[in-house]
Amino acid sequence: MSTSHRYALILAGGSGQRFWPLSRDSLPKQLLKLFGEKTLLELTIDRLEGLVPKENIIILTNQVQEKAVRALIPDLPAENIVAEPEKRDTAPAIALAVGLIVRRDPNATMMVLPADHLIQDTTEFQKVLSNAMMAAERSNSLVTIGIKPTWPCPSYGYVERGRKAAIPGVDHVRVFEVERFREKPNPELAEFFLSQGTFSWNAGMFIWTIPAIFSEFSRHCPDLADFVSELRTSMDVGATIQHQFGRLPKLSIDYALMEQASHVLNIEATFDWDDVGNWTSVGGYLQKDEAGNCHNCALSEAESQDNLVFAQTNQHVALLGVKDLIVVATKDALLIASKSHAESIKKLVDSLPAKLR
Repeated sequence: MSTSHRYALILAGGSGQRFWPLSRDSLPKQLLKLFGEKTLLELTIDRLEGLVPKENIIILTNQVQEKAVRALIPDLPAENIVAEPEKRDTAPAIALAVGLIVRRDPNATMMVLPADHLIQDTTEFQKVLSNAMMAAERSNSLVTIGIKPTWPCPSYGYVERGRKAAIPGVDHVRVFEVERFREKPNPELAEFFLSQGTFSWNAGMFIWTIPAIFSEFSRHCPDLADFVSELRTSMDVGATIQHQFGRLPKLSIDYALMEQASHVLNIEATFDWDDVGNWTSVGGYLQKDEAGNCHNCALSEAESQDNLVFAQTNQHVALLGVKDLIVVATKDALLIASKSHAESIKKLVDSLPAKLR
């Protein structure tokens, strides 16, 4: 199948509250420049060059962030950036994109990608995704990309692999049938998953053909299948989205479909992957001094170690007698937090003045 029949949906509507004060409601994680001069959304699009034609990339965001996304990606066709009328979780979001794609190419192959993950090995990423598309096309299955666990993380969902799948022409790829999807486990169960060697982290990357996903929608999510059909024949797509999207069930794609679908396959990624869940994740990509302080700015320290400093401005930061802190400075706010509370920063955001959210 030529690349002209390949489409990519990039889900870019998350809030990213864990990255306050850099992130705001209108400027979530995927729109931040955390790793250089490009945002995570731009890096996601760059990884698709040569794999998916740019005119076949669809970005789904929300109304609060739509203006910023359009400004960031001005060379994408305007109709390829779509703002959800309201948040309805990933199943309705994906159905919306399926409806838009089926209008253009009813037999297309489609991939679903998060906008806020960091993947640096583009060559290996494209190899894995190309193989996944081939597997999806030749098996009429829904394909997931799993991440090999490096530790028993209780914050991710897991995919349990079964036997190796036999797909004609895809013998060179390690494709496995999915036994089941597992919800986020407690630490003890995560340890068990890791010890088995047959579990992958669920990275939220999916590949399928349009006929395959529509067939599964029809079988398990008739409301979503009806929405896709209505979009396909609509004379006014914008009006259909406005009127019908908010009526769809608020469900994740895992719960609504993947856990029930008849034919689901898994390919474990061979590329690097980081979901960049909080500020401590960013620290691993910053310069580090002899005391273990990670920073992106000029830094002086005395008797201070293992801190993370990220300054959006040009000020010089000095640390004295502190350890394991997160210090983030923007033009209008300053965060000082313990690293052990990195996951709780989003709770802090709810108590802030509205102008700082």
